[in-house]
Amino acid sequence: MNTANSDLPEKQRIAMVVEFDGQPFHGWQQQNNACSVQATMQEALQRIEGGSVVVTAAGRTDAGVHAEAMMVHADVSASRWQRSHLAYVHGINSFLPLQIRVIGVRAVDANFHARFDCRGRSYRYQIWNRSTASALHRWQHWWMPKTLDVEAMREAAQHCMGRQDFSAIRASGCQASSATRCIHTLTVEQSGHCITISVSADAFLYHMVRNLVGNLVDVGCGRSTPDAFAALLAGKDRSLGAATAPAHGLYFVDAQYDDFSSQALIGSF
Repeated sequence: MNTANSDLPEKQRIAMVVEFDGQPFHGWQQQNNACSVQATMQEALQRIEGGSVVVTAAGRTDAGVHAEAMMVHADVSASRWQRSHLAYVHGINSFLPLQIRVIGVRAVDANFHARFDCRGRSYRYQIWNRSTASALHRWQHWWMPKTLDVEAMREAAQHCMGRQDFSAIRASGCQASSATRCIHTLTVEQSGHCITISVSADAFLYHMVRNLVGNLVDVGCGRSTPDAFAALLAGKDRSLGAATAPAHGLYFVDAQYDDFSSQALIGSF
C-alpha cells in the first residue's frame, strides 16, 4: 500500500472499517432533517479533502442500530493517501464525534463497492434478560424481564438454517424482489444476564434480523413454540408473526468480501 508512484491517479478508493454507537443517529443513510452516520462521516472527510466526498456502506442500518465493523468505501486524494494513511484514521477521527470511530483502512480497486461486492453479512442481537433493567446497558440491549427458555429458542432457530423464503420475517415495506436468502450460521448463547443471538447470511431482508429476534423471543417467553415458528416460516405470512424487536439491541458485526472482511481489517492502517 506504500509503494510510491509518480503516475498515481487523482483519486484513490479506500475501504474503511467503522464502529459506531447508533443511539444518537437516525440510521446510516443521509437525511434532510436528521443526523445520520453517513452525513457525519462525509462532513469529516470533506474537512480533510477540501471538497465533496460520498461514503457508501455495506448496509443501511436503522435508527438506533450499532456497528462493530461496518465496511464503507470512499474516493479520496491519491497523493494524500500515499503521504499518510493515518489521515484516514486518526485524521478523520479527530473530526468525528466520539460515537463514531474509523478503526481500519486499506486501498482497494477503483471498482470496489462496499455494498454490491459484499458476499455475506453478520449481525449480533443482545438481550438483557433480568427482572430489572440495566443502568449501564440501556441502549446496548433489549431488556426482557421475563426469563427466556434459551433451549427452546435454539430449537426454533434451527428452522432458519439454509436457503429458503423468509417472507414471514421480512418487513411489510421491504422492496427486495425475492425473499429467498441463505442463513449460514445462527446461534443463541447466554452469558450471565445477556442472551446473544448471532446470525450470518449471504444477504438480509429489511428488518429480517429484528423480526427473527422478535419471533425467537416469543418462543423463549412461551407465547409460541419451535414447531409453531417452523409453521410460520413455511406459511410466509409476516402478519402472523411476532412484533419487531427494538433497534438498539442490534449490531452490524461483519461484512465479507472475496479476499478480506471488515473484521479482519480492524487495526489495519
